[in-house]
Amino acid sequence: MSSNKKSVSPRIRVIQKLYGNTLNPDAAIEYPKSQYKKFIKDVVQGTIERNDLIEETVSKHLAEDLNLKRTDKLLKIIIFAAIFELMFKHNNPTKVIINEYVKTSEFFLEKAQIKFVNAILDKIAKNIRKPN
Repeated sequence: MSSNKKSVSPRIRVIQKLYGNTLNPDAAIEYPKSQYKKFIKDVVQGTIERNDLIEETVSKHLAEDLNLKRTDKLLKIIIFAAIFELMFKHNNPTKVIINEYVKTSEFFLEKAQIKFVNAILDKIAKNIRKPN
């Protein structure tokens, strides 16, 4: 493998897997060998398994900011994956999770949507996590 080959962020892989699952929920999700395989699998499976809980959390804390029925599918996936991490990956600092998902959203979204992701994640983090 060449040293100039840029590795893709594990969170980009998470979003890709979740988006694929949204488009084809019956297909098996494959996790190729990678140093981040366990992390990717944990976040993807956790986000899928706890989708209802995440949706409930969004409705409780972001009802005025986010209409889930009208939100772009990809934007919703990014926000849900980040919320899963904020709720269940306590070893990852809040700022790191938010920064990583904002960076990841640059790969998929337009500038206005990226700012929206940042604002939404900041707001929900304050409600569901103690500052760290």
